Amino acid sequence: MICIDGAFGEGGGQILRTSLALSLVTGNPFRIEHIRANRKKPGLRRQHLTAVDAAAHIGCAEVRGNTLDSQTLEFTPNAVNAGNYHFAVGTAGSCTLVLQTVLPALLTAEGRSHLVLEGGTHNPHAPTFEVLDLAFVPLLRRMGAGITAVLERPGFYPAGSGKCAVTIEPTGNLSRFDLLERGKIKRQEATAVVSKLPSHIAERELAVIQRELGWDRRHLHVQEVQNPRGPGNVLTCILESAHMTEVFTGFGERGVSAETVARRTVAEIREYLEADVPIGKHLADQILLPLALAGEGSFRTLAPTQHTVTNIAMIKKFLDLDIAVNQCDAKCWEIRIGNENRS
Repeated sequence: MICIDGAFGEGGGQILRTSLALSLVTGNPFRIEHIRANRKKPGLRRQHLTAVDAAAHIGCAEVRGNTLDSQTLEFTPNAVNAGNYHFAVGTAGSCTLVLQTVLPALLTAEGRSHLVLEGGTHNPHAPTFEVLDLAFVPLLRRMGAGITAVLERPGFYPAGSGKCAVTIEPTGNLSRFDLLERGKIKRQEATAVVSKLPSHIAERELAVIQRELGWDRRHLHVQEVQNPRGPGNVLTCILESAHMTEVFTGFGERGVSAETVARRTVAEIREYLEADVPIGKHLADQILLPLALAGEGSFRTLAPTQHTVTNIAMIKKFLDLDIAVNQCDAKCWEIRIGNENRS
C-alpha cells in the first residue's frame, strides 16, 4: 500500500484528488494521513467526501476513514466500471474538482460514461466550467480523448446549485502532445456574469478590461443569469492562440470593487502574455496527470505553482516515470514527462 503524507507541498485537497485518480487508474491502494493539514479547517470537507465517494463508486473500492473531518483515509480500488453517474457535491463544492478525480479512470474504462454533477460550477480556487470546457478538454481531445461537457445551470459560491453534464467515450491509450509555443493570438473575448447582482458590476469589470488591455468592445459581453439560485459574479477572459486556448477568471467578492476584481485578472493575463508560454500556471497542474498517463509529452509554462510541484510528487508515487522541470528563461519553464532521457 502506498503511503502519502497529506501535509506535503500545498497540503490541501489536491493531494487527495490526485491520489484517488492515480489509484483508480493503476489499481494500487493507498493510505493518506494528515489530510489537508495546511488548511484552516484540516480533514475531509464535503466536496472531498464527494470526490472519495465518487471514486469509490466507479472503482468498487473499499474505503476506510471517509467521514467528515477525517484526516486519515485508506482506499483500495477494484475494477473501474463505466456507466451513468450522478454526483451531488452539496452547497458550492466544486463540480470540476470532483470530475477531475474520476475522469482519468473513466477515459480508460471499457464503455461510455455519462456524469451529471451538481454543486458549484464557478468557484474560487477551482477550475470554472469554462476552464474545463475551453482549455482543459480541448487538450484531452488532442490526446485522443472523446469528451463533451454541457453547462446546464451555473452555480456560484456559496449557494452552489449549479449543474453540468459530461459524456466520456472510452479512449484506450492517450497520445502525447508537445506544446512549446503559443503562436499568434487569434481571439480575445471577455464575459462578465452577474447573478442576483446589478449589471453595472459586470459593466465596470469590462471597462477595466477594455482600458487596461485594449480589447475590442465588440468582444466584451455582459451576461445576467436567468432564474438565478444565488448571488454571484464571475469575469471570464478567453485568449485563443494558434495552438491552444487559455482562460483567466476573476471572482466578485463582498467588499471588493468590480475594478479590483478586473485588475487582478488583467495582472494574470499580462503575466501570461509576457512569459510567451502556451500553458498558464493553473492549467499546468491540471494537464500533468493526463500526460503522465500517456507516458510522455512536454509543455512550457510559467513558474510551477505549489499545486504543480505537489502533483508531480504524487504522480511519481504511483508511476515509474521521470518528470523534468527546467527553467528556460526568467519567465518560462519547460516540463518534460517520460523516461526517454534514462540511460
